[in-house]
Amino acid sequence: MKKPKVVIVMGSDSDLPIMEEGAKILKEFKIACEVRILSAHRTPKETKEFATTASTKGVKVIIAGAGGAAHLAGVIASHSTLPVIGVPIETKSLKGLDSLLSTVQMPAGIPVASMAIGKAGARNAALFAAEVLALQDSKIKTRLTSYRKTKAKAVIKKDTKCRKRFLK
Repeated sequence: MKKPKVVIVMGSDSDLPIMEEGAKILKEFKIACEVRILSAHRTPKETKEFATTASTKGVKVIIAGAGGAAHLAGVIASHSTLPVIGVPIETKSLKGLDSLLSTVQMPAGIPVASMAIGKAGARNAALFAAEVLALQDSKIKTRLTSYRKTKAKAVIKKDTKCRKRFLK
């Protein structure tokens, strides 16, 4: 098994259906990743250990998803100089707004890149991680370029179909 370049961390196994969307994108780009469950509050010792040793294990980017207080991305960022991408997880009470605000409002000096709430955020976090890795990996850059072209073609195809329908 290849050493993971990206690690996806989440605060709870209930976050897995959202965060696995990011893992699917990374797999599509042939980027080795690992998925972990660590909690900033319930497993602080293990979370710190992970954050402080990730770079020595070849990890290049960390994606952290958490709901509610959503401290996971910030705690990891406080213990690592690796890029950390936060994915706010939707909550029942505030629909993820609490998670978004907790992720996005980091103090100066401890940056966390913040994505959208939920599955779109998990997908974009993986794409952003691919963009970071593509800075030094031409194969990933080529896959990103192809991915974007495919997405653009799909929109153009739908646009053409839509225009034909309404121009009759």
